[in-house]
Amino acid sequence: MRELAGTGALVRLALRRDRILLPAWLLALVALAVTSAVATTDLYPTAESVAKAVSALNDTPAMVALYGRVHDPSSVGALAMLKALASGAVLVAALAVFLVVRHTRGEEEAGRAELLVAGPVGRSAQLTAAMVVVVGGSLLLGLASALALAASGLPLSGCFAFGLAWAGVGVAFAAVAAVAAQAVASARGAAGLAFGTLALTYALRGIGDAMGEQWLSWLSPIGWAQAVRPFAGDRWWAGLLPLTFAVAAVAAAYALAARRDLGAGLVPERAGPVSPGLGLRGPLSLAWRSHRGALAGWTAGFTAYGLLVGAVAGSAGDMLSSEQARELFDKLGNAGSLSDSVLAAMLGVLGVLAAAHGVQAVGRAHAEEDAGRAALVLAGPVGRTRWLLGHIAVALVGSALVLVAAGVAAGAVHALRLGDADQFARVMGAALARVPAAWVLVGVAAVGYGVFPRASGAAWAYLIAALLIGEVGPLLGLDGAVLGISPFTHVPALPGADAQWLSLFALAGVAAALVAAGAAGLRRRDLTGHQ
Repeated sequence: MRELAGTGALVRLALRRDRILLPAWLLALVALAVTSAVATTDLYPTAESVAKAVSALNDTPAMVALYGRVHDPSSVGALAMLKALASGAVLVAALAVFLVVRHTRGEEEAGRAELLVAGPVGRSAQLTAAMVVVVGGSLLLGLASALALAASGLPLSGCFAFGLAWAGVGVAFAAVAAVAAQAVASARGAAGLAFGTLALTYALRGIGDAMGEQWLSWLSPIGWAQAVRPFAGDRWWAGLLPLTFAVAAVAAAYALAARRDLGAGLVPERAGPVSPGLGLRGPLSLAWRSHRGALAGWTAGFTAYGLLVGAVAGSAGDMLSSEQARELFDKLGNAGSLSDSVLAAMLGVLGVLAAAHGVQAVGRAHAEEDAGRAALVLAGPVGRTRWLLGHIAVALVGSALVLVAAGVAAGAVHALRLGDADQFARVMGAALARVPAAWVLVGVAAVGYGVFPRASGAAWAYLIAALLIGEVGPLLGLDGAVLGISPFTHVPALPGADAQWLSLFALAGVAAALVAAGAAGLRRRDLTGHQ
């Protein structure tokens, strides 16, 4: 078929471009699954200890909202993979979205797709190649994780059910990204739309599980993955849901692609003003203009999550009599009351997400350079340092702002539920304590962009490594030097722990040094992109 001509060559090109990124993500995800299995099996060696831990988790709405329920109180596999299934599914979905947008809308935005279509390449070849790569990668991940879990000693059937659940999430969100790439005219907009869908569906799953409204969970691909119930009945039919959804969504993506012009989106771009307004007079205001839409979306998401945190954290006090629950949270490094431990765990997740926002914001500067717009700005009376610091300032302020939004929402709801106004300040302080660690990731992204532009994606790799260390490091009893690689391990587990001001100021200092190094690197290198 003419429309699919050149698909094989584009698949090979995509695999070559992703020859480091894709294997690294797959290995990291498999490592997450295996370490979760090994650590939990060692932590709960008896059937009685497993049953107590399952009861503790299922009776905590906060944990149910975050990770879902354990459906078999006698299954160590179901307990072991609860957290990995939920958090890993988000990472699988993020990888699928990133790759599909990169190889479809990203190529159109860069102008390379037009050159390819002008030659012997069909109009549908790029979308098809992207789906082949991502669906194939998702299936490979499912198989690799299943075999690795089986090697760790878990039941074979449950291992393959777990692999099916992860693979289904990747396939489903690849289809979501395929539709998003047709809807809007920029890679950033397509990624934002797809990631917004991911956040919404995860929230629906969390609310549905925590509140007992199962119909909400069935609206989410994350909920479909958990409906497979690995190691707790292995419901294979649930694995067909993401496949059915993906077939319909990809068919819609092809139909939408046929109705639009190359480089355009179905949603028309809004025309800008003829002349700049009074608020658009420098690189900082220009950077703010570029980031404000995405920041508004992140802020809304953090606020919604904060409301959920405040609503469910107070109920954790009902479990204070559970010795196993206390042991579980102690293993994760939390202190204070169980309610404080739940708050610390959930706010820790928000700290990582705030860092992701900061890394994405710095990546906007790289996109501006690649598109040639940075060269146009720098051709005027604007220095490189001033231009870059505009984007970094928005990244730093934005990372703090989203955590403030979450802290206000969580603190207000938590204080109202407990009838204690002092709780607002405690929760707010706990949210703000995550800011310096998020800033370190912004600094790493700045160094990657300014000094090593070809390896600017290393900031995302570092973020994933920090996340994995935080997720499984305490359970595995890793050495302090290894745990120290992640900036988030230097953040006190507030609100239950003692504030460690020295470590927070040290993190802020490291972030400042990294930003300075990134700005210095940009001054010394050549610009890339369309000059």
